[in-house]
Amino acid sequence: MKIAIASPLFPTSIQNGLSQLEELVKTAAAQQARIICFPESYIPGYPSAEFNIERSTKENMEAALQQACDVAKKYHIAVILPMDWFDEDKFLNVAQVIAPDGTVLGYQSKNQLDPSEDNTWQAGTKRRLFEIDGVKFGITICHEGFRYPESVRWAARNGAAIVFHPHFSGSNTIGVQLTEYRSNKNPYYEQAMMMRSLENTIYFASANYATKFQESASSIIAPDGSCIAYQDYGKAVVVVADIDTTQATGKLAGRFKPELYTSN
Repeated sequence: MKIAIASPLFPTSIQNGLSQLEELVKTAAAQQARIICFPESYIPGYPSAEFNIERSTKENMEAALQQACDVAKKYHIAVILPMDWFDEDKFLNVAQVIAPDGTVLGYQSKNQLDPSEDNTWQAGTKRRLFEIDGVKFGITICHEGFRYPESVRWAARNGAAIVFHPHFSGSNTIGVQLTEYRSNKNPYYEQAMMMRSLENTIYFASANYATKFQESASSIIAPDGSCIAYQDYGKAVVVVADIDTTQATGKLAGRFKPELYTSN
């Protein structure tokens, strides 16, 4: 299977985000990718103080999701679309999963919020797997995947060959311009991506926005921890890679012994 990670520019509006989405989906589909993942809270954009974010409503989020479904169907590719979502009385940070025929398979919510997000979203409470072309995958969103490795282990122990990781780390106004992938001078994020794959023996595919002071590159990591494809910092591109799902054995995750960590 070929998978793709999108590194768009930060959207200036919901419609700008959807316009970028179609261009990046088109590019991924032309390279025969079967799944493409976008960064965290891509619609309407992560609520960072430096960006002017269009306000989410139930109506405009539902309309945006429908437009993304039309794009997925047009190019016959599965789309993982992180976005704000209104579910009954909850306002959530989710990643919607859209099948190649344009149907919505469901969403994974962000269950472990960063402390700075407590007044923005409510935490989700469930984890789930998805399947495209016979390949099972999970999703962990930003802070969860970096600081709560059990979110990835859960997916691996339940049969996921890949965990997708939409996230946002960086800025257009302040920071250091990184030049070397996985340098020991970089923030820890790229090393954490490596560990999530290596400690579970699965693929880990992480999508970030393209910003001037980007703190981590969008990356696709193999089950042995090696990086098989990554984005040049600051470049709005699609990263596409062939993956061999037979290598995603989940061996190390499967050897975990949860009974050793129960209280007496």
